[in-house]
Amino acid sequence: METDPHDRAPQDACGVFGVWAPGEEVSKLTYFGLYALQHRGQESAGIALSDGERIVVYKDMGLVSQVFNEATLDSLRGHLAIGHCRYSTTGSPVWENAQPTFYTARDGGLALGHNGNLINTPELAAMLPNERRGATTDTEVLTGLLAHNPDRSTEEAALELLPQVKGAFSLVFMDEHTLYAARDPQGIRPLVLGRLEGGWAVASETAALDIVGAVFDREIEPGEMITVDHRGVRSMRFAAAAPKGCLFEYVYLARPDTTIAGRSVNSARVEVGRRLARQHPADADLVIPVPESGTPAAVGYADGSGIPFAQGLVKNSYVGRTFIQPSQTLRQLGIRLKLNPLREVIAGKRLVVVDDSIVRGNTQRALVRMLRDAGAAEVHVRISSPPVMWPCYYGVDFATKSELVAGNLSTEEIRDSIGADSLAYIALDELVEATRVPKDRLCRACFDGEYPIEVDEDSRGKYLLEKSCGTPGVADEPSLAARR
Repeated sequence: METDPHDRAPQDACGVFGVWAPGEEVSKLTYFGLYALQHRGQESAGIALSDGERIVVYKDMGLVSQVFNEATLDSLRGHLAIGHCRYSTTGSPVWENAQPTFYTARDGGLALGHNGNLINTPELAAMLPNERRGATTDTEVLTGLLAHNPDRSTEEAALELLPQVKGAFSLVFMDEHTLYAARDPQGIRPLVLGRLEGGWAVASETAALDIVGAVFDREIEPGEMITVDHRGVRSMRFAAAAPKGCLFEYVYLARPDTTIAGRSVNSARVEVGRRLARQHPADADLVIPVPESGTPAAVGYADGSGIPFAQGLVKNSYVGRTFIQPSQTLRQLGIRLKLNPLREVIAGKRLVVVDDSIVRGNTQRALVRMLRDAGAAEVHVRISSPPVMWPCYYGVDFATKSELVAGNLSTEEIRDSIGADSLAYIALDELVEATRVPKDRLCRACFDGEYPIEVDEDSRGKYLLEKSCGTPGVADEPSLAARR
């Protein structure tokens, strides 16, 4: 999307954050936690907060900074909160599907935020009472099932339900008194626990703990659920761990200042670049990154090859999302919303251009054309991930297989399509070794087609529930739900 807003980059499902900290401004802690996780979802944002008597939910479409302001956050008072920023992988990107979701439960309420994607959603939806059948996201189905049994506590309901849930889920949820967090048995999506001076926080990435001053304690284990309340942190297991962490987190999804499985994401990406330089050298004058996600690997490529590193592309960091789509004529004129070449740097130079991945190929095609128009003598494209050949069903909104350029064309055909002088990808085993995580503990499905959890054909599709029940449903309203 750097050069063409119609060419979507891979999108992660969401970022989740939770905090239990009596005496602290938990609404603002949650806001800053979500701000650090904004890269994981930009369609909507929301916070649910409890003062011990009732749950208040405030959510809207837009970026975290667009949904919340200081006056709103000051009005949200309590000791316990969860937050969510969303990119839709199940259900339409509409207000009704924004999170946290809320249902009336027992003597109070239940709010929930979800990162990931379930693969047995129809089966779970069939377990809902008839009046709950309006749900059109897997998250709302989960919330409804956790809330609808009046004879069980939230903890008991979760321990009964979670073993029946299949797919990727890193969850934060809450009732009026307790913060809960749970991670699927494969641990596909990240989830971490941090210690505050007066409480605890959970988040999708360690970078979100850093921004609120929480000290990293540990990762939530695959198949583990924790509770946080006045008694501290308690852990319980609802399924045996079978770790399959997402390899694409290291490539693109996670922030470079995040740590996963004890390994700095930035360090892993720099190492991938070094390995890429050894595996696929190029006779060139400069190494330039496609900012921002290509930068660490480009640093590594320059280090491994001895070719000077340079910033050949300038990114406009203040554009953000735009809802104004350029016309076909403007796109043909080369409108550049975010990237612009530094002509004096690249003119007459043979370039190695390092990017994180190729999905459809449109972005790279526009980028190569832009660099040639700016005077580049040669453009050699190097990709710090293997070819993306298979769709993801676990929470990353890749294109369908028919849209994935590497699923339909050879590397040489892709090179010809994007107009590069050469094109090469890092080998899968080299990428895995750079993470320092054993290959059998990683989900590599988008690269090699080996899915750790079998996905039934009938359970696929972003709008699966909407097809079966019509327009998006609205659950029971919490004490306050904002829709601006």
